[in-house]
Amino acid sequence: MPSSYDIPAVQTAAVVPESGGTIQVKADHPVPTQEQLAPNECLVKMHCTGVCHTDLHAALGDWPVAAKIPLIGGHEGVGEIVAIGAHTIDSPVKVGDRVGIKWLADSCLNCEACRKGREQNCDQAKLSGFTVDGTFSEYVVSYVRHVTPIPEGFDSNAAASILCAGVTVYRALKYSQTSPGDWVVLPGAGGGLGHLAVQYAKYMGLRVIAIDTGASKKKLVEELGADHWIDFKESKDIVAEIKSVTGGAGAHSAVVTAASASGYQQAIEYLRTGGTLMAVGLPGDATLNASIFFTVFKSISILGSYVGNRQDAREAIDIAARGGVKCHFQVRGLGDLEE
Repeated sequence: MPSSYDIPAVQTAAVVPESGGTIQVKADHPVPTQEQLAPNECLVKMHCTGVCHTDLHAALGDWPVAAKIPLIGGHEGVGEIVAIGAHTIDSPVKVGDRVGIKWLADSCLNCEACRKGREQNCDQAKLSGFTVDGTFSEYVVSYVRHVTPIPEGFDSNAAASILCAGVTVYRALKYSQTSPGDWVVLPGAGGGLGHLAVQYAKYMGLRVIAIDTGASKKKLVEELGADHWIDFKESKDIVAEIKSVTGGAGAHSAVVTAASASGYQQAIEYLRTGGTLMAVGLPGDATLNASIFFTVFKSISILGSYVGNRQDAREAIDIAARGGVKCHFQVRGLGDLEE
């Protein structure tokens, strides 16, 4: 691999010029030079990027926290490091390495949250495609201590969404207080996060109750190993069905990735005593309306799980690279983002 690269002065990038505005694909966006990179920054030439619903929230500005404007969105990409800032000491990556960029672009690594492995909750965290420009471009400035090495032979397109949807559900399952053989409910199992959650759950030895709707999603999740399917449009009583499948006790955990409140409210009813609700989806203004009585009476744990740290990303990528998880995706052009 080359020790240096010819870096162009301009690039094609998809830019959100103002909050609530539409994406504009521009062919003359400047590319940072080697001299402009700060210590611990790296310039990554992108191979591909995934697209997440969070990118829409960032563009619309409908979250309680606002994205920087103007903004290049995107936070799940794979590319090659073409430059590293001068005076970077002990970089864990080098020019020529293939790496992934995820939602958590950088953190201080020294505060209490970082030291306890909650780097994503660092007060100084930089977020790709939200507080710093992201992966909807040909070149991205990232950070040497937070990019994720991509194993040789693992397809870049397959790796991209593992860095967002994959690591998000992987961490939620990892901390769901479950053991092999336990039942986990996955609302939205046929979606982007859900179909990966089914596979990570099966990899961990869990039994999966998949909730979604439609024949195509039923076929997908059953092929991925789901133990029971519930079509939420056809089921007369989802809670009763889950309890019946689990021998009357209810599920051990639920990982709710939906961006709506309904999936959270129902989970308290179908979780067994000592069960765990993993809150993952980020609705902008919805609230969690759970029965306090039954949350206490059943000793239910409600845990927020917000993306993953550096180690979670490496583990999620490693499992996928070894064939434990397969990401289903479509390849589109950067210009299609305008649609």
